[in-house]
Amino acid sequence: MHVGTIIEAVDFPKARNPSYILKVDFGAEIGVKKSSAQITVLYTKEQLIGKKVMAVTNFPAKQIGPIMSECLVTGFHREDGAVVLATPDLNVPNGSRLA
Repeated sequence: MHVGTIIEAVDFPKARNPSYILKVDFGAEIGVKKSSAQITVLYTKEQLIGKKVMAVTNFPAKQIGPIMSECLVTGFHREDGAVVLATPDLNVPNGSRLA
């Protein structure tokens, strides 16, 4: 797992459940990867820009509707089903690996 910064968040209207398409910058070595995320309950697109997230970056790309998801952004389900993103509590460089 690596940390990255969300640089773009757009609506994903073709998803089965309300979702965003995210572009996450993991630094020079890994680059920018795309992901879909069902996080619309707790986060607006504007709140996501610049947010650091933890993601799995070594899974093969997976077709999610019309997009290829290149990483898996991680989070925790609350009792109501909403997803809370897994984020570092202090600033670390993009691409930093979970120890």
